[in-house]
Amino acid sequence: MKKLIVIVVLIFAFTMLIGCTPGSGIQITTPVPNANEKMDIPGFKVQLNAPGINPLVNTGDAHGLVGGILSGVWHGFISPGTLIFSLINPNVQMYEVHNDGSSYNIGFLLGIAIIFIVINLFVRRRPPLKL
Repeated sequence: MKKLIVIVVLIFAFTMLIGCTPGSGIQITTPVPNANEKMDIPGFKVQLNAPGINPLVNTGDAHGLVGGILSGVWHGFISPGTLIFSLINPNVQMYEVHNDGSSYNIGFLLGIAIIFIVINLFVRRRPPLKL
């Protein structure tokens, strides 16, 4: 069973890797029945693309600041809260577009990982419920 899960995850990861290369996309379509058939199944398409180039990398914001690795860690750490606030206020964004590139991205992912580690520690320390 574990081997099957690993194979499915690897196939999914490989498909996502190929489908998310810049400038390419995967299109998944369902067959639309012929006009002579009685069933009416609408077709649909799913297109997967990689994000585009950020034209604001290494350019300062209104105050001339560029986000680095530490601001990436902080923004990743507070990302669950900023996600909730962005649903209420569209001016709130999770990700700083005025960043220095790869180091900010690493910091952002590290901050998100810290959130999951902290949540895991709190869940494991909580005593089980006694019914």
